[in-house]
Amino acid sequence: MSYRVHADTGVCQGHQLCQGEAPDVFGFDADADVVVVLEAEPGEERRADVVQAVKYCPAFALAIEEV
Repeated sequence: MSYRVHADTGVCQGHQLCQGEAPDVFGFDADADVVVVLEAEPGEERRADVVQAVKYCPAFALAIEEV
């Protein structure tokens, strides 16, 4: 099963913790001070890191959708 990563930039507070967990999936727009999804459908090999990023986002701005 594959999955898709979503980021709610209206909720993001710019903590950048997601980048620490999955820097190849999550980037950061410094001008807007919000997360940027670099890879919306990362492979299964990245799932554990993406799940951790979603779990530990202080603003609850990230989500995973099973597709």
